[in-house]
Amino acid sequence: MDHAEASGHVWRDLVERNGSVEQDRAVLGGLIGYDADPFEVELFEHASDPQVRLIDRAQRSYAGQYRRRLRRLRSRGA
Repeated sequence: MDHAEASGHVWRDLVERNGSVEQDRAVLGGLIGYDADPFEVELFEHASDPQVRLIDRAQRSYAGQYRRRLRRLRSRGA
């Protein structure tokens, strides 16, 4: 496994391990409902940005597709 492939595995693991932007947005929405801290509002607005949400969904989808591809390749070789 070369460096690029190894770093790709690390990136996909991080994407899958971290929560999604949608989860962050829900939590921040609850915090803002409790006390509207300006920093929390700014984070919520960032998480609500359609471009950020689109990128997060695309990254999570790509990581999932790659994992499914690896499972299919393993099942064919087994």
